[in-house]
Amino acid sequence: QVQLVESGGGLVQAGGSLRRSCAASGLTFSRYWFRQAPGKEREFVAAISWSAGLTHYADSVKGRFTISRDNAMNTVYLEMNSLKPEDTAVYFCAATFSTVWGIRDPGGMNYWGKGTLVTVSS
Repeated sequence: QVQLVESGGGLVQAGGSLRRSCAASGLTFSRYWFRQAPGKEREFVAAISWSAGLTHYADSVKGRFTISRDNAMNTVYLEMNSLKPEDTAVYFCAATFSTVWGIRDPGGMNYWGKGTLVTVSS
């Protein structure tokens, strides 16, 4: 059974940093991060391909967030720096068995973590 187990997150002041991690069992697919702010739709944040380590980011986080992976631990990390109040959201780890790279639609994901709230205070 595929499971995505997330950790990290919490409360931080604007300009601060947080790191999220997503450990997986039972899969080695490309890994994605999405987020959903109150009253808004879930949106793409970042992705990393499992084999080649390709990455891509939403424009809103490019230059501030970094996605990385530890193949041996089957874990993906999201390092979030220079956080802004508008980054406040529930952050979800996700994975898809699609071979298409660069998916940004949450409907394209097959597996989801439970999500964790990240709150950035001004």
